[in-house]
Amino acid sequence: MKIAVFPGSFDPITIGHVQIVKRALPLFDKIIIAVGVNSQKKYLYTLDERLAGIDRVFANDPKVEVDKHEGLTAHYCIKKNARYLLRGLRNASDFDYEKQLSQMNQIIGDGVETVFLISQPEFSHISSTLVREVIKGGGDATVFLPKGFKVEGADEFIRRSK
Repeated sequence: MKIAVFPGSFDPITIGHVQIVKRALPLFDKIIIAVGVNSQKKYLYTLDERLAGIDRVFANDPKVEVDKHEGLTAHYCIKKNARYLLRGLRNASDFDYEKQLSQMNQIIGDGVETVFLISQPEFSHISSTLVREVIKGGGDATVFLPKGFKVEGADEFIRRSK
């Protein structure tokens, strides 16, 4: 079985992330969207909100599994018997960073291969970081978010940040 892990914080998941997964589905038997947990990071959405939102987005895709993970992604891949990491590339900066990660993950992950998909032009400007800023600033980010992912969870974060 060809299993790929698509790791990230997905805070929030964007339409760009969704397109990467949808385009990769024909390549794999299963794609695990692995939502990372980092206790040092401040998230806009709680882990439960991110997991539930991503579950809703991919509810009709039986080849997509949503899970959480802590620690090294390469170790998570070994645990899940995944031989592939799925990553999206928006620009040259993404490539430089992801290339280094890929090489490290291949060593640490006992040969795990990284499969890169280049973002389609209409999604290349979208990042979770920028979408979070729109949400925190009170803007309407729904155009960047997939249907099924709700924005309500941001209210408490915005209150805490002020």
